[in-house]
Order: sequence, then C-alpha cells, then structure tokens
Amino acid sequence: MQEQERDRIQPAQILMRLTRIYGPFESRPHGDPITELVLTILSQNTSDTNSGRAFMRLKQRFPTWDELAAADEAEVEQAIAAGGLAKQKAPRIIATLREIVNRQGSLDLSHLAEPRLRVEKAREWLMSLRGVGPKTAACVLLFALGKRALPVDTHVHRVSARLGLIPPGMNAAKAHAALEAIVPDRLFYAFHIALIKHGRRLCRASRPHCQQCPLLAGCPEGERRLISGDYASAQLSEAFSDA
Repeated sequence: MQEQERDRIQPAQILMRLTRIYGPFESRPHGDPITELVLTILSQNTSDTNSGRAFMRLKQRFPTWDELAAADEAEVEQAIAAGGLAKQKAPRIIATLREIVNRQGSLDLSHLAEPRLRVEKAREWLMSLRGVGPKTAACVLLFALGKRALPVDTHVHRVSARLGLIPPGMNAAKAHAALEAIVPDRLFYAFHIALIKHGRRLCRASRPHCQQCPLLAGCPEGERRLISGDYASAQLSEAFSDA
C-alpha cells in the first residue's frame, strides 16, 4: 500500500502538467455567496449549459433574491425548467433561502466570510441548510468567499479516481475530505479548475483520450486502458475542437 502511494502521481505534479495545457488558474472570489448557492443548486445533475440557461431565466423572472425567496414554487419551477429536475430544485432553492432569512434576519451570509471563522465551521453551517451538500458548500466557500475548500464535481471525481487519488468506489461526497487531505490547500482552486477542464477535454467519461494525456505516466487507469484498447484514438487537436 505504501509503495503504491509513493508511485502515485502527486497533486502538485498533476497541476504542473495540466497548467501547461489549460492554465494558469487565478482565484478571484466574487463575494456573492447567495448567488453561488443558487447557481450551484441549479447545477446539480445537469450540464453547465442547462444550469446557466436556468440561472439566467431565474434572474429575469426574479431580479432580486428576496423576490425569489418570497416566490411561489410553481413560478420558480417554470423559470428553471431548462435546467432539469425543476420539481426538485425549485422547492430546494426556496426552502434554503427562507431558512437563511429565518436564521440571519435577511439573505446575508457575510458572517461566513469572517477571517476568524474556520473553514470547517463555515462548511458545517452551510451543510445544515436543506439541499446543501459537500459540493454546494465547497463551491460557496471557494468561489464566493475565497475560503480553502475543494469542490468535487463529476469531472474532479472521475479524474481523481482514475489517477488513484481516491480509493475505488469512493463516492463524490466522501471524496471531498479525501482530496482535501492530500491536495495542498493553496492549490484547491487551481486543482479544481484544472481537473474540470481535463475531464471535459481529455479524461472523458467514455473513451478518454489516454494517448494524448499529459498524466498518462502515473495514471493506473490510463495504463490499463492502453493495454485493453479502451480509449479514444482522436488526435489532441480533435479532442480540443469539440470541448
């Protein structure tokens, strides 16, 4: 086991190789945790294109988050229909916003940005809200508040599993803690973005482009696929053209 861990490609090496292709990656927290919260709930189990479309229509229908919190569930469901799972996401969003108002007196999460507040305490507070799991909490902390949390979406989870960074069969929820334990926290943002880009362009769910992958040396799954022939044969330029 220890020998396998020594042979495993390290997060800093992964990031160095991927930065040559996709980077650099600069973290710029936008400071709007409510927006990030709503957007991340909309992104659950759908594509970025669909969730982005749903978010834009939601903002057109409800220009302020206070209006959304007071909205009728059916209206919200109609507004976000393009994103998929609207019947589940509409009540989830409304309930989450109303719970924040009940706790804080307004739609204000500025208390989570306090420098003295430990990341784990902020994460715990967010995850106590209905509909907020590890990924949503981590996205709010990282992208809105600039706190050191590592969101694990489908791409980060898949690439990490193939590289052997997490145990076989570990789900995305548990992978948050596992990856945060081995990735240096100063690299959380860059690591997250790099693995998403890599998962979309080369390390795809089916027929990944293993031959062109800069992480092939040190990737157990890539080496296995090269032997079995279970990989895409497209050239690197083709892999990037339809990303």
